[in-house]
Amino acid sequence: MEEQAIRLGVQELIGEYVACIDEDRLEDWPGLFGDPCRYLVINRSSHDAGMRQGVMYAATRGMLLDRVFTIREANLFEPQWYRHVVGPIRLKSVEDDVAIVHSHFMVARIMQGGETSLFATGRYLDRIDISTPDYRFTEKVVVLDSDQIHTLLAIPL
Repeated sequence: MEEQAIRLGVQELIGEYVACIDEDRLEDWPGLFGDPCRYLVINRSSHDAGMRQGVMYAATRGMLLDRVFTIREANLFEPQWYRHVVGPIRLKSVEDDVAIVHSHFMVARIMQGGETSLFATGRYLDRIDISTPDYRFTEKVVVLDSDQIHTLLAIPL
């Protein structure tokens, strides 16, 4: 497969990923992952130490669907929205129909009253299945720059 086509497909997948979160289409978010998959939000020092668990973890699409259900039906938190800025998106390698992709992100959190703050910064370490035209994440590790993780982290990053 041509590298430029892979880069475009990867960029579209990551763009759709942040759009699902930023546009409050969380029900569409799990569909961007294969099954099984790995989704992990972890702070930098824990990641650098090789730890495999973080503050948010899922190993299947069903676990991601459960996350969305709890956000909608069980968790109580002040309504808020995110706005992502992602880039640069770097295609590190492609092997056996899996693209290894790294990118940086910044997330602003907008509270119901309009207060906006920089909520999180970090990097995405992605493994993406490119074997079909509908690319899917097989692994998304969200490494937060800060070791301090806000207690209101409910929505995926």
